[in-house]
Amino acid sequence: MAEPKKRLTSSRSGWRRSHQKIKKLSLSTCPKCKTRIIPHRVCSNCGFYKGKDILKLDEKAKIKEQRRKKKETENE
Repeated sequence: MAEPKKRLTSSRSGWRRSHQKIKKLSLSTCPKCKTRIIPHRVCSNCGFYKGKDILKLDEKAKIKEQRRKKKETENE
């Protein structure tokens, strides 16, 4: 395997690594619930994206509650 003739300087290594830094996340606010979210993502708090209820969390919560009540009545 080939070996480098000379050792790279620290400045040259630094130039190469200059683009590997961690960037700060840019967060925006959800227009519905005002929580901080990553842009172009569904809000994990309320389930809305671009004014539409994508995850339908309210409906899913109601269905879960109905199933729980049904199981409780069956177990009694």
